[in-house]
Amino acid sequence: MKRPWNIVDMPVYSLATYEGDQVNMNICTYVSAVSMKPKLFMIGVDYSTKTYELISRSSTAVLQILHEDHKNLIKLLGKSSGRKIDKNQKLEEKELLTTWHGRKVLAGACGYLLLDLKERANIGGDHEIFYFSMQKSTTKEETGVLMFQKLISEGLIL
Repeated sequence: MKRPWNIVDMPVYSLATYEGDQVNMNICTYVSAVSMKPKLFMIGVDYSTKTYELISRSSTAVLQILHEDHKNLIKLLGKSSGRKIDKNQKLEEKELLTTWHGRKVLAGACGYLLLDLKERANIGGDHEIFYFSMQKSTTKEETGVLMFQKLISEGLIL
């Protein structure tokens, strides 16, 4: 039996964070819309990651809703540290990046949300909670969203 928090199904996202013209990306499922007006999102980010380091220095990020075609990127984006490998270089080599509102993003994502950091909360645990306001968004594809349970069923996580 799975733990209770692993039985729910939710979209899999990647949070793109930036340093100059370089992008770093992770995998995140601790994401929730928490307000309609204004549109606010809450995202849990692991303290030990490069994503945490970059979002702590910058107030802008892009939340990407992953497509099922991105499941082969789970190892690169979620199980490899941006502190040890250059994810920007790896994604460029594979020709997987495009530009959206002047920022590098994953090509083929179902949607993109340009976020601006508003608040953060350190309440313990291994993730800090970041609250973002949405500045812009676009939907590219409404079907084929990569879901958490698909990653489990295919043995990519847990």
